[in-house]
Amino acid sequence: MGAHLLLPHELARRCDPSGLLQDDSAGGPAEASVGAPEIVGQERAREAVAFGLAVQQAGHHLFVTGPTGSGRRTLARQAIAARLVRDGVTRWDWVYVNHFDQPHRPLALRLPRGRAAPLRQHLRELCDDLRTTIPATFESEEHAAAVERLHTEFKERAEQAVLAVGAEAQRHGLVMVRTPVGLSFVPRKHNEQGEDEVLDPKEFEALPQAEREQLQQAMQAAQEQLVRALRSTVRLRKEHADRLRELTRSMMLVVVEHAVAEIQAHYRDLPEVLAWLDAVREDVTDKATRFHHAPTEDGSGTETTSIEIDLSPYEVNVLVDGDGDGAPVVELDHPTHPRLIGRIDHLARMGTLLTDYRLIKPGALHRANGGYLLIDAEKLLVQPFAWDALKRALLNGEVRIESIAEHLSLVSTVQLEPMPVPLAVKVVLFGHRRIAELLQTWDVDFPRLFRVIADVDDDLPRTPATQQALARSLLSKARAQALLEPSAAALGRLIDHGAREAGDATRIGARVQRLVDVLTEADHLARAAQHTGIEAGDIAAALAARRRRASRIDERLRGELARGTLMIDTHGERVGQVNGLMVYESAGETFGEPVRITATTRLGSGEVIDIQRETRLGGPIHAKGVLILSAFLAARYARLHPLALHASLVFEQTYGFVEGDSASLAELLALLSSIAEVPIRQGLAVTGSVNQFGDVQAIGGVNEKIEGFFDLCAARGLDGSHGVVIPQSNVAHLMLREDVAEAVAAGRFSVHAVGHVDDAIEVLTGLAAGAALAPQPDSINGRIGTRLRRIAQLQSGEPRWTRRQGGAASMRTSSPRRQRP
Repeated sequence: MGAHLLLPHELARRCDPSGLLQDDSAGGPAEASVGAPEIVGQERAREAVAFGLAVQQAGHHLFVTGPTGSGRRTLARQAIAARLVRDGVTRWDWVYVNHFDQPHRPLALRLPRGRAAPLRQHLRELCDDLRTTIPATFESEEHAAAVERLHTEFKERAEQAVLAVGAEAQRHGLVMVRTPVGLSFVPRKHNEQGEDEVLDPKEFEALPQAEREQLQQAMQAAQEQLVRALRSTVRLRKEHADRLRELTRSMMLVVVEHAVAEIQAHYRDLPEVLAWLDAVREDVTDKATRFHHAPTEDGSGTETTSIEIDLSPYEVNVLVDGDGDGAPVVELDHPTHPRLIGRIDHLARMGTLLTDYRLIKPGALHRANGGYLLIDAEKLLVQPFAWDALKRALLNGEVRIESIAEHLSLVSTVQLEPMPVPLAVKVVLFGHRRIAELLQTWDVDFPRLFRVIADVDDDLPRTPATQQALARSLLSKARAQALLEPSAAALGRLIDHGAREAGDATRIGARVQRLVDVLTEADHLARAAQHTGIEAGDIAAALAARRRRASRIDERLRGELARGTLMIDTHGERVGQVNGLMVYESAGETFGEPVRITATTRLGSGEVIDIQRETRLGGPIHAKGVLILSAFLAARYARLHPLALHASLVFEQTYGFVEGDSASLAELLALLSSIAEVPIRQGLAVTGSVNQFGDVQAIGGVNEKIEGFFDLCAARGLDGSHGVVIPQSNVAHLMLREDVAEAVAAGRFSVHAVGHVDDAIEVLTGLAAGAALAPQPDSINGRIGTRLRRIAQLQSGEPRWTRRQGGAASMRTSSPRRQRP
């Protein structure tokens, strides 16, 4: 297989800007075809979104996942917009009205789009008319005459009953008189003129006993008859009141019937609205007396009529008033429980909280009913009760407005129970893959509701068509944001940066928003430099500025390396010591950092100690890499005898957590160097992982790792001995900086690609690796085999020959001794 010294053109794949601004279909400039920003690639996710929107069965809601800035929302918006244009959708308006029989349970009425507002206006006009016609009706001469007739009749009938009692009393020698406590009966006498007079008590006492008793019995009988007459008067008063109400009702029916009929003429196609208008007519007619108070006298003795009209129960609360064509599309940025399902407001009056159906407010589910609701999953999940409310609405197929305060017993007022609104909505959630995985694992309702997962790719294939589409998209976004016009070279530089972010020269990162951010910053720099457009130099300056803003830790590490505080050798050779490469992130940027890896070997029982793991500074993947190289070591060099070796590996001067297996190749090389006692070139750095057969495997962050070591060597002076060793499978991922490629072209720096550990050890030592089973004595594998056999002999106590100072050979034995780690 052998090591491969990479040529400058293999270190990066640069975009040719000459073909970016060409339209494939017409062959002309792309400016003519640039329109709204498009989503580049993502065919699989696009198909999933289209399928999820097309399926109308319950439970087929969408969860669009993928990296932030990859156009997840734009992809869904474009798919929804295309569906709205293609499919005709009937939109509905929703209103809440008073339920006269059960006021605490308001009615929800559905109307075709655009008819809720006219209904509200018609009822407002009805209320305004009633406020005018009701007083006019009560104050009319016709009403006054009818009321007067009823009053006169009542008075006459009541007086006739009393007069009849008085006449009967007179036949028994009594006269009816009015006292401060009411009517009473007393004996009478005739005066000289023949008129009746009240008999005074003395005269009554002077009458004979029999006559007195007869008069007393007559007075008692008359009093009982008067009581019966007054009771009949109460019945007359009730009859009078009933007839008065019937009079008022009949007159109000004449007033309301015509007004309501005019409104009903507009809604003959809506039976529910007609039924409610009938209820309005009946309620206004039945409660007409509440609008009228009997005439009273003011302070001047003049009669006045008090009219009090409360027509609020007949108003219409418009919940959803559709505007525009097609199904509604609602994006809920702050998905709290009230914003999602609606709320019921309260008014504070005299220390009491009051509410009615007019204070019901709609939620996003109401506004999106019949259409699409777009929500960020992470924002939804952090809001109390919001996720459960959404699931309950989707599972039940209705929106029921509920108060959180009532559930938590935070308020003791009487709450409304609005009639639920039937729900038919397509919900689209956006979130990271980890959120979708957690919900699929732990929420039993999630797979029942969100059966379509649209996974947006992290990167795209770097084909000419993709590059042209991305260039058009970036150009459209620049124009939409009123940025300076980017040149083809600038767009090509952005595409190169997208490939670098993807970590693969053959692909482009799908997080287009990050490229737009770079374009925005380049626009600022171009304007500051008074450029007429954005050039490639402005893109490079923007990228450099972004990296410098995030380079506080990197600059500090470079300073410590320059001072020698962090010990990294870049010249000379040393046994058991290799320069490894690490990466870390800071403020969204990735930096490479060289690290010294050392290995020591001695007599032992075949154990390889990972000091990072023993001190709990290494992660499980790193520990796996060490175990794999240990297995490779034992399988290759100790098949027929014990591996009588005790080794230790460590990342020197690292005090943080180490994770990943990308240093396993460097650790194995340090271990092999220590066993063979062959020095390793310190001008080279190594990255890559190994498997149990010694094959070198690809790793991540290869560009940042190479550039990190290059910057250190460049600061100390490149002399041609410096370079890096990377896996052969990482060559396709290289997108190195131009200064690195120029140094390679000038012979001052080198990049070696290897496919096996033997290739790497040859590059780092300058010696042949040799065959593993029958190695040459002077090869690396030969030296390793020889030393391991000697160590095994020492541990087992077998004789070995040594040469004394005089040249004579003598045999010595060594007793076995166990070593403790």
